This record gives sequence, C-alpha cells and structure tokens, in this order.
Amino acid sequence: MAKNMQPVLKRCRTLGIEPSVMGIDKSSNRTFNQRRKKQSEYGMQLNEKQKVRFIYGVLEKQFAKYYVMATKMNGVTGECLLQILESRLDNVIYRMGLANTRREARQIVNHGHVTVNGKRVDIPSYLVKPGEVISLRESSRNADRMKDIVERNSNRLVPKWIDMNKDTLEGKIIALADREDIDFPVEEHLIVEYYSK
Repeated sequence: MAKNMQPVLKRCRTLGIEPSVMGIDKSSNRTFNQRRKKQSEYGMQLNEKQKVRFIYGVLEKQFAKYYVMATKMNGVTGECLLQILESRLDNVIYRMGLANTRREARQIVNHGHVTVNGKRVDIPSYLVKPGEVISLRESSRNADRMKDIVERNSNRLVPKWIDMNKDTLEGKIIALADREDIDFPVEEHLIVEYYSK
C-alpha cells in the first residue's frame, strides 16, 4: 500500500498551513525566502487540492474517487467533498481525541484497536454514518499508550456532530460534518474548479 513519507513541517511550509492543523505542536526553525512569483489560477487550484489531500492523508486516486462521490451527492460539491473526508474513520478518531495526529489515528485503526457498533474495523477509509457508535476495544482502552493519548488530548474540542463520552471513550455520530466544522482555512471551490476542467 502506498504511504506518504514526506517531512510534515517542510510540507506544511510549502502548502502554507500551520503544523497545528496536522496535530503537531512544533514549528520549523528554518527561515526561507518568502518572495515567490505570482501564482497562476491553475497553481492556486492545485495548491488547494494538495493542501486538503495532505491534511487528511489521502492519496490522489482515492481523493479523485471522493470527488466523484461528492458530485453525485445532493448539495454543493465542495462541501460534500469535505463532508466525505471528515467522515473517514481515521479522521473521526482524531476528532474524538483518541489520537494526536491523523497519521497516528490511521495507525490505531489499522492495528484493529477501533470498533464500530461493536464490530472491529481496521480500514481507515471506512466512512462513518449518523447513528454509528465508535469506540476503542476493551483491551486497547487499558493500554498505557492510549491512556497517555487520551489524557494529552482531554482539552481538545470535539466537534458538535460527534457525541463523545470521555469516560467510556465512546463517540456516537449524530450527523455528518457541516462546512462550519472545518477548523482550517480551505477554499473548496478551487478544488471543484480543478477537477471540472
């Protein structure tokens, strides 16, 4: 399976996003030349697509598939695309505060620590639906590493579309994410323009 191994801080600087969006608390000490040529319209569209892909940890083929899914949904295509990306299981685990970063959430899901409606799910791209209950397996809850992660993220705000019980480490999906729930600047209309050429 393909895996993105790019240095996170370097990529964040290139795409113009804060490392905190990725769940990382540090910043780069390197200074860089901020004089850049004026970007073309295509360059801005490509940069926006790459930024969203990098934040959610999705590769190109899967991202294009999500765009096709979004075009078939009712509503604004760009918002539907962000809604699909937010409903990925690895992102939901990150949003619940059960992982420090989306990459770590992906690994937690891959290793089989997560259950959906009581059944073990080890596919990070699994799309959650309203009414589903996401939790950690009993054996995983008691692990020191998981206790450390939960304690570290105890003050992270859980979005309103997830009903999170911090004691049992269970979260119920109340609804799908809205556009207001996206906590980083993104211009999704540029992504739609990029793919509609």
